[in-house]
Amino acid sequence: MTVQPTDYRIAVPAPVLEDLKYRLSRTRWADTMRGSGWKYGADVGQVRELCEYWRTTYNWREHEDRLNQIPQFQARVDGVEIHFFHVRARKPALMPLLLLHGWPGSVYEFAGLIEPLTNPDSDGWEPAFDVVIPSMPGFGFSGKPQEGGWNADRIAAAFHTLMRQVLGYSRFGVQGGDWGTIVGSRLASAYPDTLLGLHINMPFAYPRNPSAEESAKFNALMLAETGYMHLQNTKPDALTIAQADSPAGLAAWILEKFRSWSDCSGDVFSAFSKDDLITNLMFYWAPNSVASAARAYFESAALDPPLFQHARVSVPTGIAAFPKEPYRVPRDWVEPLFNIVSWTDMPRGGHFPALEQPGLLVDDVRRFFAQRDLLPANRFGLWHPICPIRRSVGLSTNGGAPAASVHGTEPCCVGRESADEQPLGARGVSAERVSYFSLRSPRERWPIAA
Repeated sequence: MTVQPTDYRIAVPAPVLEDLKYRLSRTRWADTMRGSGWKYGADVGQVRELCEYWRTTYNWREHEDRLNQIPQFQARVDGVEIHFFHVRARKPALMPLLLLHGWPGSVYEFAGLIEPLTNPDSDGWEPAFDVVIPSMPGFGFSGKPQEGGWNADRIAAAFHTLMRQVLGYSRFGVQGGDWGTIVGSRLASAYPDTLLGLHINMPFAYPRNPSAEESAKFNALMLAETGYMHLQNTKPDALTIAQADSPAGLAAWILEKFRSWSDCSGDVFSAFSKDDLITNLMFYWAPNSVASAARAYFESAALDPPLFQHARVSVPTGIAAFPKEPYRVPRDWVEPLFNIVSWTDMPRGGHFPALEQPGLLVDDVRRFFAQRDLLPANRFGLWHPICPIRRSVGLSTNGGAPAASVHGTEPCCVGRESADEQPLGARGVSAERVSYFSLRSPRERWPIAA
């Protein structure tokens, strides 16, 4: 039975916000060693600075109103409500594109990518996409699984159901980093005939015949940057009870990762605005999802094959390798796992490129998915790969967008007769409502105090 998505608006109850401010005001701060900075994990002074801003200056309602300008929905898949953004392209779309976030991120990371991906310059070469951005089960405003077994494979199956059965897309592309890389890879392995391409920005794999230098570097990385993973893989609730009770504790745990994993030269506030950092935190705090999100690690720890040791992905794969991505490894370690047709060594950026370097990420996504050999035909061809029926597409006399199309029985972006049409449960609308997002820096994107 086809599940119909329902409209959704983020609406955090006022008592939750009042309680948040009270808890921030009552934080008992840990003592510090003089000059220790980030040496012991979180810098108490910088976490305290962020929390003071959170308590006194940050305005969730402004961000909530802006987020609610993005068309968003919920659909029940495999017993869990999936929250997702769904924005239709404003010109004939190349394909639907599923954007997958990770931990400690959220769908908020992709907000600034919606307009350039759905509404690019009409006079340029840039393709447009129908964009779908779901919160992972247990993350953000998605439902919290009430049973075990929600590992990366099950999440991949749920998103396949979301795209195929709920939204009616027969084929689509996937982009992601962190858990987005993991789930996207599992999607590509399990459903190779469904995915048109996989684009990832966390090229990680275990060593394959490493040199002594590579082995030492890898072992140092595992020692320095996987403590959080071991804890969340084994005993997540020993930590998350405290994080669910203390916004300062949650901020310390996540802020440290944004600093360590980004291209910020040690100054996290130079790479991210306080508003961006806190809005991302609110996707964990407001729905009380910190525990259910961390359990994704526990549930996936026993996967067979293990994470990053899956069967080779035959789907064409593009990789954006950002220099400060902590889990970036040599290409020859990654190649046995993927059918790599594009590898871009980026000049700057880290683990959170959608926030750090949105322009670089969008350009690479566009170029990868627009490759002619990736699709049965490009967007001006007579065969559109998303739909199982042949369509007649006539070009305008000036060589621009298609002048006419034949609308089929499923919600194909190219097959739409108008931007406002919403056939067969494909409830996304045009990008007109999200025009305030752009590729500008986070500080410029949000016209409020930083």
